[in-house]
Amino acid sequence: MNAAERLLCEGAARSVALECGDECIDYGTLRDAVCRSGGAWRALGIGPGTRAVIFARDSIDWVVAYLGVIWAGGVAIGVNPRLPGADLAPILADSEVRFIWCDADDAAMVCAIVDALPMPSVVIANGGKGGNNWPKALRAATPIEACARHEDDPALWIGTSGTTGIPKGVVHPHRIAAEPERFARDVLHAGPETRFYSSSKLFFAYALANSLFAGLRLGATVILDRESASPERVLAMVERHRPTVVFTVPTLYNRMLLDGVAPKLAGHGIRHFVSAGEALPSSVRGGWARATGIAPISGYGTSETLCLVLYGDDDTGLLRPTPGSALRFGGGDSQAPQRIWISSPALAQGYWRRPEAQADGFRDGWFSPGDVFIRHGEDRLEFAGRSDDLLKVSGQWVSTLWIEHALAEACGDSIEQVAAVGAPTEEGLVCIAVLAVAATGRDDIARERLAAGIERLPKYRRPRWVHWMPALPLTATGKLQRSRLRDTHELALAQKGAG
Repeated sequence: MNAAERLLCEGAARSVALECGDECIDYGTLRDAVCRSGGAWRALGIGPGTRAVIFARDSIDWVVAYLGVIWAGGVAIGVNPRLPGADLAPILADSEVRFIWCDADDAAMVCAIVDALPMPSVVIANGGKGGNNWPKALRAATPIEACARHEDDPALWIGTSGTTGIPKGVVHPHRIAAEPERFARDVLHAGPETRFYSSSKLFFAYALANSLFAGLRLGATVILDRESASPERVLAMVERHRPTVVFTVPTLYNRMLLDGVAPKLAGHGIRHFVSAGEALPSSVRGGWARATGIAPISGYGTSETLCLVLYGDDDTGLLRPTPGSALRFGGGDSQAPQRIWISSPALAQGYWRRPEAQADGFRDGWFSPGDVFIRHGEDRLEFAGRSDDLLKVSGQWVSTLWIEHALAEACGDSIEQVAAVGAPTEEGLVCIAVLAVAATGRDDIARERLAAGIERLPKYRRPRWVHWMPALPLTATGKLQRSRLRDTHELALAQKGAG
């Protein structure tokens, strides 16, 4: 099989496959473009297993270049185009890529990085006047048949989000294209008439699998955006392109509530909002339902599962397996937070050069994420955060996620972000620090509500420290960067001490 060929086999020739700004492309034209893209990559030297990075903003050209790599038998790696050179260089060095495809505006910066790499790589610019010019290569290319690969041969890599450390390269085989639309089809009831829009970008597994791959497999329309997501940008995209399914993240859902954008999204034909990337607080879900009339469906997936593997669609906040996914539990106390094992058709083969992480997370076709859950019955789960966010305070288990959600609900629209982290005292005891960002112009009410929310917590869940911050650290995908929270807390303590 070939994953790119499988993704493009369903859409009707004249149905619109992709929209981006003023551009659109139908399935017949997209298939022809990917065939030619595969030929261009083959002429440049890509063969079975050759790795190529796609380092550019989302566009129709991005999709054609990315799928063309896979079509030619290579391995496509989408990378955040807003990474600074200092962060891009180690990714290129670690992955040992042969080619880097980028926007013309970034070509000089990428060439400078490549010149310093130990392994020679070729930079392909999408435009401009350089020698390795992608439009020129496409014009000169001869379309080719899709390169037949074994279903377990690598097709693409996804980078982990880096919320708790250095991102890892997750290797996905061609079989991931067999049924990435299962959640969209069976839970969202999506079909060829559906219009998918994700505010997250295609280098992120959430958008790549659940919007692009699912949409293509269903023969639906996928809406892309080159610009960064913001409340105003989401509203503009919805008004212009009229998606029927919207994928975004809890942080952005909350910002759209705070900024008054959420009510303006009602009445535009959206049938489903989906939230993933982080846990969706019940206060945000409820607020969104009141503002738009549609409560978001909460999903859980990882770079390793590619697609969403757990979801919840009611007010309990509990998650259950998506169609096609299966759960397995370890031993121990079933009432205590514990890691789970997940099986899914889109499960990765493992990590690139991370043997310890591989041994810890992958086993016999199952994957165990670093997150922990509490079981409710046979197949209902309460998300309790990452295992390293689980603390024992005064002899009792505490998840920092529980504290965050309780305080977010207490503060309502007076805060933009709240995070909790465990930190040692001078005596060596583990206590809780809360870091909060007040909504613009609402500092006083935010402090009052947070204090009241803390008073309502059980004593062992109450924070010892509270820090009001201008912003909290985020990853490139907009998720809270938990690996930096302890340092942020310690810096805030030091500044208070100096003051």
